[in-house]
Amino acid sequence: MTMTQDMELWTLIANASFVVKAVMVLLLAVSFMSWMFIFRKWMTIRSARAQTEQFEREFWSGNDINTLYQGSVNNRHTIGSLERIFEAGYREFTKLRAQRGTDASTMVDGARRAMRATYQREMDHLESHLSFLASTGSVSPYVGLFGTVWGIMHSFRSLANVQQATLAQVAPGIAEALIATAIGLFAAIPAVVAYNRYSHDIDRLAIRFESFMEEFSNVLQRQATVRT
Repeated sequence: MTMTQDMELWTLIANASFVVKAVMVLLLAVSFMSWMFIFRKWMTIRSARAQTEQFEREFWSGNDINTLYQGSVNNRHTIGSLERIFEAGYREFTKLRAQRGTDASTMVDGARRAMRATYQREMDHLESHLSFLASTGSVSPYVGLFGTVWGIMHSFRSLANVQQATLAQVAPGIAEALIATAIGLFAAIPAVVAYNRYSHDIDRLAIRFESFMEEFSNVLQRQATVRT
């Protein structure tokens, strides 16, 4: 077998030690899961942004709140995060308003607490799997480096009984060890980029949700004051 054949990628992987192969398989599995979460999260955030924009247009276009609420109740399983926040707040508001002797501040505070609870659930859903991307981005290079160090150690140990080591004898072992680092970077870089991008997008959605809750609370305050 020639030196060129020894340095082919698949040959290097096949000749790697068991530990290095295990590291490669682990990193490839993590990379696959990372890409799966990247695409799923991209679709989730894109859908959440589109649904938020659509509901904001409907809400501020002057439509009747009761009509919007009834539509939210009828389509509870398909509405977006912002509409679920609205539905939870207005449902609590109507319950408190139906009770005798409830003042305006109590009605608005109850609606705000209901919206805040739903907001937390929606944010938890949007942020799911982000921690996996963060862990992949921070840990994968070190796992790959561990495989590389182990592979280099294994390569030099195999030369212990050789009187005169040459580059041709050392190069394949070092090259197969470095593949682990390359796979670690391949897993880490997309995960870091996706994590930073998605965290920014989710933060922007959170700001829009919080702004809506404050503005909707003002609307409810005016309704509660008029009816008391």
